[in-house]
Amino acid sequence: MATPQDHASDQPFTTDGHSGRPKFVPKPAQRPAVDPDAAQAFGRPPGVLGAFADQPAGGRRDWAAAPPPPEALAAAFGRPSGCVERLQRPPGCTGAQPSGGADREDDLWPHGAGRDPWRDPWASAVLGAPALAQRHPDADEPLRPGARLSLAEVLFGRRVSNRALALLGAVALLIGAVGGLVGRLTAEGGTLLNDPDVTLAQVQPVIDRPTGSVAAVAARVLPAVVSLEFRVGDQGGFGSGVVIDGHGYLLTNNHVVAPAANIPQATLDAVFSDGTRLPARIVGRDPKTDLAVVKVEVAHPTVAQLGRSSMLQPGDPVIAIGSPLGLAGTVTSGIVSAVNRPVRLEGDGGYGNAVIDAIQTDAAINPGNSGGALVDAAGAVVGINTAIRTLGTSEGGGSIGLGFAIPIDTAKTIAQELIRTGHYQHAELGVNAASVTDGRSDGARVQNVQQGSAAAEAGILEDDVITKVGNRAVNSAEVLTVAIHERAIGERVPISLIRNGRPLVVTVTLKSD
Repeated sequence: MATPQDHASDQPFTTDGHSGRPKFVPKPAQRPAVDPDAAQAFGRPPGVLGAFADQPAGGRRDWAAAPPPPEALAAAFGRPSGCVERLQRPPGCTGAQPSGGADREDDLWPHGAGRDPWRDPWASAVLGAPALAQRHPDADEPLRPGARLSLAEVLFGRRVSNRALALLGAVALLIGAVGGLVGRLTAEGGTLLNDPDVTLAQVQPVIDRPTGSVAAVAARVLPAVVSLEFRVGDQGGFGSGVVIDGHGYLLTNNHVVAPAANIPQATLDAVFSDGTRLPARIVGRDPKTDLAVVKVEVAHPTVAQLGRSSMLQPGDPVIAIGSPLGLAGTVTSGIVSAVNRPVRLEGDGGYGNAVIDAIQTDAAINPGNSGGALVDAAGAVVGINTAIRTLGTSEGGGSIGLGFAIPIDTAKTIAQELIRTGHYQHAELGVNAASVTDGRSDGARVQNVQQGSAAAEAGILEDDVITKVGNRAVNSAEVLTVAIHERAIGERVPISLIRNGRPLVVTVTLKSD
């Protein structure tokens, strides 16, 4: 078995005499021999033990020169051959001593640079010249501006000549005279407004527009109401529309867009509140409620917020927005005069006789308002302006405070179906009726019954007078129409009627129109 002594020549340890265990010792450091020339050049003088020890007595030490550098370094960084200067001179030193000695002048070395004590390592400390040279009086340097004169120095310090002062005073008097003349002419022109004998009416310093004011509501809704213009050759018409969807769908009246739908050469454009004009495409129409939907390819339109017309009551404030007589962005205000007012719309040009369960308002509505928005005090659309009633029969009849709008609850349902399918189906009874009264009660008298209709299947006969549909009283033919249209297709509805003077109730299953 090997012992630690077997590897003493290879391992740096010895044996501990007490425990017999190997004892590690450091390896001796490898120190190369010191070059005598380097030691002579860079070593401490004899007798000096530290870097900051006192120098030995005996005067100046004679330093030995370092060994010569390699030839490659000497050729690259050494002095030119034959140059004996102690500090490197600019390139070009070819002689033992350049002509002129240390006083030679060139581009880089000023006159006397060779005797500069800062270049001589053996020069003693002396008091030199100031760090900043004194400016010569005749030196060509720009003068700094002096201090400005005060008014007292100008007037009393005799710094300015009397002639200059007189000229300055004359110029000041001339400027004052011209200013006074202009002021007098201006004052004479405004004498009527500044007459001290006139008392001006007091006004508020600012106009207060609260959140629910007409101006505030109109400012929010106007961008969502557009003008609709159709043109056929040199003839055309106009109406209004309301943006109800972010994809560019507009809700309007059927009678506004019907001419453009029935005439192939007609064009239909939508003009927004900022003046942008874009072509409009008809998506669907419902002549029975006088509603239509058109689409405009517009990016990021302002969409009107739809309210709930069922919450309206007579007396609620409303605002009508549209383009009456082509005047875009017109705002009128009023109140709700009545709700659930059955109105028959006599369409011009054979565009259908719609019957609507209208919102009546006294807000001024005129031709061109059709299809515009009727909004409540919060700015939500509660109706689509549709018709007016006038005293005259001419087409140019104006508003007398009897305007009618389609409730938005009804319009929204129909618009969604028009966007989805392009048409809307209503529940239908299948009779033609006329309004009648006997002086005590009113109703809708059946004039004829369509074969195979819901009325025929329920046993309704001619000359029956219908007085109620469900729980809604019927006192005219218009009420009968809207009462049936508000029902769903296939719904079973009890209908009260009078036949030969006797009351009768029949149940009708409504069919589609």
